[in-house]
Amino acid sequence: MASPFITADRFFRRSLAPGVDAELAWGEKILLSRVSIAPDGVVPLHSHPHEQAGVCLSGEFDLDVDGETRRIGPGDMYLIPGGTPHSARGVGVPAVTLDIFSPLREDYLPSAPA
Repeated sequence: MASPFITADRFFRRSLAPGVDAELAWGEKILLSRVSIAPDGVVPLHSHPHEQAGVCLSGEFDLDVDGETRRIGPGDMYLIPGGTPHSARGVGVPAVTLDIFSPLREDYLPSAPA
């Protein structure tokens, strides 16, 4: 078994969209994604079969889930069912959020095309 501790120097990093970058760690059935959203960063409208949960760690961003938009700030959490259209947009300040996906998002792994 690999070490259960993952230091910042071991994160896999992936750009998700212009102004939106992720640091990733994963296990067999779950993926953690610490996402940095620039003040003008945009995650385009999309959906995926994975259930997604998250918590804003710092800053603010607008999150649209199935046509309903909310301003997300530090400590706010969200749950997005699989298959639900959603998007995010920076609102003039940097934001960091932790997204959790189940099952594991294989399209985020190093073997997936960027």
